[in-house]
Amino acid sequence: MAAEAKVKSIFLYPIKSCRGISVSEAPLSSTGFRWDRQWVVVNAKGRACTQRVDPKLALVEVELPKDAFSIGWKPNMSSYLVIRAPGMDELKVSLCNPPQICDGVSVWEWSGSALDEGAEAAKWFTDYLGKPSRLVRFNEELEIRPVDSDYAPGFRVMFSDGYPFLLVSQGSLDTLNELLKEPVPINRFRPNLLVDGCEPFIEDLWKEIKIGNFLFNGVKLCARCKVPTINQENALSSSEPTETLVKFRSGKVLHPNRKGKGQVYFGHNMVCHDLHDGSEKMIKIGDPVYVISMFLSYDDTAT
Repeated sequence: MAAEAKVKSIFLYPIKSCRGISVSEAPLSSTGFRWDRQWVVVNAKGRACTQRVDPKLALVEVELPKDAFSIGWKPNMSSYLVIRAPGMDELKVSLCNPPQICDGVSVWEWSGSALDEGAEAAKWFTDYLGKPSRLVRFNEELEIRPVDSDYAPGFRVMFSDGYPFLLVSQGSLDTLNELLKEPVPINRFRPNLLVDGCEPFIEDLWKEIKIGNFLFNGVKLCARCKVPTINQENALSSSEPTETLVKFRSGKVLHPNRKGKGQVYFGHNMVCHDLHDGSEKMIKIGDPVYVISMFLSYDDTAT
């Protein structure tokens, strides 16, 4: 079987809605890439803060130990998540689980407990966002956050919006940028996997693929919110690229006889089937992407 594409970039986002990390390889876990959306900033009511309301989160950079992406790595007392933002002192958060449990944390439809990262982190984000905030970590020992069972029963995530993986192709980004007055980088769309070598938007129709030796299913096209309109370098928003995407990537254009006509789609949400035995596996830049089966048309894809 010939490869249809290859992995060009791997991204993960340790703190939901904050800046991502680009890595050459990343271990897979049952909730997606290890470390992906393991933390979230919450407001005084325990609700997740995102760039939709707090675009300044785009400027929050995070750093993990280099060894944190190795198979079998475990944190010790000198292992930290380092957090930086303009005008703020550096914040170090221990990767050893904090003892405090915070109840009433909610991300969209889900609510449960989380691990509170403490007063110093709370003050840092409160000062930065200008409103009472706390940094919490997903409570893996006590909580399970399932994805929508209508699309991918049996799968789960931490604080991701919906699904364990988001895949986009370089061809899709290039085609969009040819239509824009000012090209946008891939960080506007916050994918986990950027693949190259395939036709633009063909990833929309990937029903079943293998990346390296791991089996993935495309479960739902990604309907975009306002985040792609936020410049990830300065946190300023504009009408693009959504204004252009509406013209050729809306539900009205892609599947005019179905619901979701007002949505705009870019990227394909995916799940990986080879992660339920509890052992970690690795995906690397350069891994081949093999297409096993495809949807016949956009009318067959889930949106």
